[in-house]
Amino acid sequence: MKLKVYSLLVFFLIPFFAQAQYTLSGTVTDDGNVPLQGVEIYLQGGNQITTTDAQGAYIFENIKEGSYVLTIFGLSYQLQEEPLTITSDMQKNYRLFPLGEALSEVILTTRQEKIFALRSLKKVEGTAIYAGKKSEVVLLDQITGNLAANAPRQIYSQVVGLNIYENGDAGLQLNIGGRGLDPNRSANFNIRQNNYDISADVLGYPESYYTPPAEALSEIQVVRGAASLQYGTQFGGLINFKFKKPNAAKKIELISRQTVGSFGLRTSFNSLSGTVGKVSYYTYFNYKEGDGFRPNSQFNSRNYFAQVGYQLSDKTTITGELTLFNYLAKQAGGLTDAQFLDDPDFSNRDRNWFDIDWKVYSVRLDHKFSQKTNFSLNLFGLDAQRSAVGFRTNRVSQPDDLEEPREVLVDNFTNWGAEARLLTRYKIGKQNAVLLIGSKYYDANNNQRQGPGTTAANADFSFAEDQFPNYERQAQFDFPNRNLAVFGENIFNITDKLTITPGFRFEYIKTESEGAFKNIVLDLAGNPLLNEEVPDNRTFERDFVLLGTGITYRLQRGIELYGNISQNYRSVTFNDIRVVNPSFVIDENITDEEGFTVDIGARGRLDNQLSYDVSLFGVRYDQRLGEVLFEDADGSLKRRRGNIGDAFIYGLEFFGDWNLRNTFFEEKENMKLNVFVNLALTESEYTRSEEIGVEGNQVEFIPDVNLKTGINFGYKNLTASIQYTYLTEQFTDATNAPQDVNDNQRGIEGTIPSYGILDISAAYTYKRWKLEAGINNALDESYFTRRATGYPGPGIIPAEPLAFYTTLQLKL
Repeated sequence: MKLKVYSLLVFFLIPFFAQAQYTLSGTVTDDGNVPLQGVEIYLQGGNQITTTDAQGAYIFENIKEGSYVLTIFGLSYQLQEEPLTITSDMQKNYRLFPLGEALSEVILTTRQEKIFALRSLKKVEGTAIYAGKKSEVVLLDQITGNLAANAPRQIYSQVVGLNIYENGDAGLQLNIGGRGLDPNRSANFNIRQNNYDISADVLGYPESYYTPPAEALSEIQVVRGAASLQYGTQFGGLINFKFKKPNAAKKIELISRQTVGSFGLRTSFNSLSGTVGKVSYYTYFNYKEGDGFRPNSQFNSRNYFAQVGYQLSDKTTITGELTLFNYLAKQAGGLTDAQFLDDPDFSNRDRNWFDIDWKVYSVRLDHKFSQKTNFSLNLFGLDAQRSAVGFRTNRVSQPDDLEEPREVLVDNFTNWGAEARLLTRYKIGKQNAVLLIGSKYYDANNNQRQGPGTTAANADFSFAEDQFPNYERQAQFDFPNRNLAVFGENIFNITDKLTITPGFRFEYIKTESEGAFKNIVLDLAGNPLLNEEVPDNRTFERDFVLLGTGITYRLQRGIELYGNISQNYRSVTFNDIRVVNPSFVIDENITDEEGFTVDIGARGRLDNQLSYDVSLFGVRYDQRLGEVLFEDADGSLKRRRGNIGDAFIYGLEFFGDWNLRNTFFEEKENMKLNVFVNLALTESEYTRSEEIGVEGNQVEFIPDVNLKTGINFGYKNLTASIQYTYLTEQFTDATNAPQDVNDNQRGIEGTIPSYGILDISAAYTYKRWKLEAGINNALDESYFTRRATGYPGPGIIPAEPLAFYTTLQLKL
C-alpha cells in the first residue's frame, strides 16, 4: 500500500547574508591539564549550548558578530562565566578548578539551572537533529519526588498533555499517551534507552513491558511532531531514557538508595560507576517488591544493567550494554462501576498472575571523522517473554470459578536491528548547514500461544490442553516482521535568525501472521459438537515515504518561534490481526493508520526568571483502529476489530516555570522558589465513520483539560515540592458510552470521571547522605485512570490511595 503524500512546503534555499558568521572553539581541562568530558557550555545571547567530547573539545558555529557571555559548568567544578566579543573566528581554552567548599543543595541546583534550563534548545546532539521540533527534557536530578517508584505523575509533571495510566506497581511499566493516543504500555511512542529500541516489537507489537528505573537516569527526552522522521512512523513521537554517564573523575563511585513505603513497598537501588584509563563503566542492580493496596496485588522485580565503554582512539569509542529485567506480579483484576463505588479495594481474582523476562543488549560505535562529521552505528537486540495466566471474563462481577481452567497467554519476542547515522556540518556559500542521513534495519520473529491453564492458584504458566481439550480460546501464531528504513534531515540556516529543517523517511514494512485458532461449538451439556482448527494466515507488505519540515525563528534573545509538520503512520500490529476466539472477528479490509501532526509555538527564557513553551497543535488521524460490537448473520453478538473512522484532534499546550527567587529575592543565594503551570486544552472529533454512532463523537483518551501545577522551594540543603494534578472526564471508546454507576456486570465501557491529585515531597542532604520522603495522593482521592479490556482487568483498575514513601541515599 502506498501512503498518500500530502503537499508540504519544503524549503531548499541558497541562503543569503546580512553579516558574517564565525566559529568559537577550544578545550576544557581540569587544574592538572586533563581533558574534561561532558562539561556543559552555554553561549548566552546566541542561545547555543554544547558539551565537551572525550578530548575536552567544544565548538560553536554560525555565530554572528557581537557581544556574548560564555558560561562553563562542570558538576564538581567551579562555575566560570566570561564576557566575549566575537569579531572573527576565535579559539578559547578553559581550565576548571574543583569546588573548594561543600555547596548547599539549593546553590548546586541554581548553578545547574544556568545551563540545564535551556536543555531543550539544542538543535543538534551527537548524530541527531532536534531543530524545529517540540521537544521536552526531563532532568531527573532536579525532581523532588518519588523516583524509587517511578512515579510518572511527578516525573513527567513538566511534559505537556500526557495522559497516564496508573497501576500502583512501583512504576514497573510506563503507560503514557497524549493527544488522543491510547496510553496502554506507551505503545504509540517509540520507546528507547540510550537511543536504541527496548519495546517488544517496534512495529509488530510496540508495547513496553520494561521501564528503566528513574534512579538510574540522567534525563528523559520527549520529542513529538516531526520526530517520526528520525525515530519511526508513530504518532506519539520519541521517548528516550538516557542513563547516567560513568563518573569521569573517579575510578569507582557507589550510590546506594533504600526505600520503604505504604503497602509493603521496599526498593533497593545500588550503582557503581567510574573511569579507569580508557575504560569507563556504569552498572546498577534494582530490586522492588510490594504488597499492593488491593488484595491479590503483590509484586517483585529484579533489574540489572551494565554499560562498558572503551576509548579506541581520540576519535573512536565503542560501548556495550546489557539489560536484564524480571518481574512477577499477582493481578487483582478489574471492577465494575458498582463494585468500584462500593469498595475500590475489592478483588474477586486470586489466581491471576503476570510475568516478564526481558533481555536487551546493544553495541554502539561512535566515530568522529572530524570536528564537523560524526558517525554512529548501533547494533541492538531483544530476547524476551511475557506470560499471563488467570480467570479473564467480560462478566467482571462473576466470581472466579475455581473448577474452571485459567487462560494462559505466552508471548516470545526475539528481534534485532542495526541503525547507522552520519551527521556532518558543511557550508552553503558562507552559511553553515547540518546534514543527517541514516538507515535502520529491523528483523523480528515472535510467537504467541493461547490456551487453557491449570486450575491451581499459583504462578503456573503451563498449558493443560490434555485436561481441557474443549477450551474455547485456543490459538497459536508466529509473527515474523521485517522493516527497512532510510531517513534524512538537513538544517538550513537561511539567516542568522531563520532556520528550516526539511526531512524524509522511506519505510518498507512486512508484517505477517501465521497460525491457527480453534473453533469449538458445545451443546448445552458442554459436549463438543464441533472442534476444528482454523488456519488464519495474513501478510501485509508495503512501502511508502513520509515527509516533513520544521522551522525556527529567533525573534530576539530568549524568544524562539518554531513550527513543524510531519506525516505519521501506524502499521497494523500482530495483535490487531490475531484472532482471539470464534466470537472475535478481524475485518478483512483492515489497514494501517495514517495522518499528520502540526505544531506551531513559541519558547524561551526571559531574564533568568521565566521559562516557557506555548504551542498550538493539530493531529489528523485517518483509519483509526478500534473494536465494535455487531450482530452476525447467525444472530450472535460478536466483537470486530477494524478501521472505525477518521479523527481530528487539536488544542493548546502551555508550560511556564516562574523563578520567584530570581524575580523577587535574587540576593537570597541559599533559597529556591519557583512555580510551574503545565496545561493542555484539547478538542477532538470523529469526522468520518461507517460505524453506527461514531461520527461526530469525541475521540477517546482525551480530557478537555489536563492540568499539572505546583511549587518547588528550598533552603540550603532542604528542597520540597507540592504538585496538583487535575484531569476532566474522558471517554474510553469511540461510541462515547457514559459511565453507568449501576453497572454490576462489565465495567469495560464508560467514561473515566474527572479527578484531582495532590502530591507532597521533600529531600534533605547532609554530606554523603540524602533523606527523601513524601506523600502521594495526599487528599486520598478515590479515582481510576483506565478501563482495561484485557489484562490486568478486564474492568476498572483503581488507582492508588494515599501513600507515603521515604528513601535514604548514600553516595561514596
